[in-house]
Amino acid sequence: MTYASPVFAHAAPKALHRLQVIQNKFCRAATDAHWCVRNSILHRDLELPTISKYMKDASKRFFDIAGSHPNALLRAAVDYQPPHPTHLIRRPRNVLTDPPDALTAAVESLNDVNNTHD
Repeated sequence: MTYASPVFAHAAPKALHRLQVIQNKFCRAATDAHWCVRNSILHRDLELPTISKYMKDASKRFFDIAGSHPNALLRAAVDYQPPHPTHLIRRPRNVLTDPPDALTAAVESLNDVNNTHD
């Protein structure tokens, strides 16, 4: 899954949500966490990015590397401008400008709070 994440990152939100649910279940099982522990707390404590955050970071790395690739087709993929946000066709580069989902935002805010207290 991680190999194709730059391409899979623009999949339907429902598909990404299903993957996030699976990741949350594995986190809960691995830590033997009680049902009342929030998923954002699990991700923070495990220092594990959410699925959407991981895919967004992988897409960013891909586009950064593709800009200096010898293949002209890959370099051309980096240079295109994303369509207007109300345009119906989604492209992988749009993932970089999408706002984070609720769980990712919660984990990032918890990390920010922890960083300010350190």
